[in-house]
Amino acid sequence: MAARKTTKPVAEAVEEAKTEVVAAAEKVAKAQDPVQEETVAKKPAAEKKSATTTKAPAKKAAGKKETADKEPAKKEAADKEAKTAPAMKPVKKAAFGSAMYLQFAGKSYTQEDLEKIAKDVWTYDLNQKEEDLVSLDLYVKPEENLVYYVMNREFTGSFYI
Repeated sequence: MAARKTTKPVAEAVEEAKTEVVAAAEKVAKAQDPVQEETVAKKPAAEKKSATTTKAPAKKAAGKKETADKEPAKKEAADKEAKTAPAMKPVKKAAFGSAMYLQFAGKSYTQEDLEKIAKDVWTYDLNQKEEDLVSLDLYVKPEENLVYYVMNREFTGSFYI
C-alpha cells in the first residue's frame, strides 16, 4: 500500500496557524501598549518574517508516526498562543441563591423565620447562650401547626407556628 501524502498539507496548515497566532498576538499587543506598537512597526520585514516562521516538525513516512507529530505541533502552537496572549481576568460566576417558603392556611414562613424562632426558643426557653447553638434540625408539620426541632443533637422539642 502506498503511504498517503498528507504530511505536506498538514505542515503547511500548521505553519499558517502559527503565523495567524503570532499576527493575532501582535494585534493584541499593539492595542494594549502603544510603545510596543512603535517598536514592532520599526522592525524590518525580514525580521518580522523570521520571527513568525519556525521549522516544521520532522516528517515521518509511517501513518501512525505522522499523527504523533501532528499533536506536538498543535500543542506547541497552543503553548505559543498562551504565552503571547495577555492574561485574562477570571470570570466571576453568579452566586447560587435559593429560598424556601412555607405557605399554608393563609400563613407564610421562610427558613430564616423558622430558624429565628428556634434560636429564640434556645435562648429564652432553654436558657442557653446563642453562641452554644451548633446544629439545628427543623421538621415542619403544617397540618399540626408545629415545628419540631433537634438542637445540638441533644435537645428536642416543638413550637407552634
